[in-house]
This record gives sequence, C-alpha cells and structure tokens, in this order.
Amino acid sequence: QVQLVESGGGLVQPGGSLRLSCAASGSIVSIYAMGWYRQAPGKQRELVAVITRGGSTNCADSVKGRFTISRDNAKNTVYLQMNSLKPEDTAVYYCNAELSSVSTISRAVYWGQGTQVTVSS
Repeated sequence: QVQLVESGGGLVQPGGSLRLSCAASGSIVSIYAMGWYRQAPGKQRELVAVITRGGSTNCADSVKGRFTISRDNAKNTVYLQMNSLKPEDTAVYYCNAELSSVSTISRAVYWGQGTQVTVSS
C-alpha cells in the first residue's frame, strides 16, 4: 500500500542543476528516514544522501558540497537539490524510505521506481 514516486530527473549539461523529489503515499504511520541512492551502468547502487526524521543529514563524499537533501514532513516528500553536476553523477536515482505503516507495525524499507539523471554536453 505504500508507494514512493520520484520525479525531476532529466538531461543537464555539466555544471547545471536539477532538483529531484520523492513523495511517499499510502497508509503511512511514521517516516523515520528518507534518502537517495543512485546506480550507474556497471556499478553497484550507492548511497547519495539521507535525512532522518530528526533532520540529521549525511551525504556521500562524492556529492558533498554540491548536493543538498531536504524533507517536507507534512507532504511526506524528500528532495535532492543537485548543483554543479558532473558527468560522473549520471545514474538512475532511487528514492528510499524507512517507515512504519498501518499494515506493518515495525518499520520497513521501501524503494521508488527510479528517475534517470544524465549529465552530458
């Protein structure tokens, strides 16, 4: 019943910016953390950034200083502001949420379908 939907991906030139968003919907009781992962062709999926319910954030070293994660708790939405994009940032970006729902008392992990980000001239 829980669904995560990403949006905001696209094609940008190096140095450009994008803002990704991910909205969680369904019978959600509480969201403990939301984050972004990415997976480039031939690479393993890696953590990009995460934000907890309390507002604590953490970013991968590769994006630190360029990406900013934020959250709108009222909308159950997480954002990823991506600045100074590099070709190395090209990947499918996946939204992730750790939350509890009506169906599950204990918290569980959910994933979005992914959104493509391509950084190229």
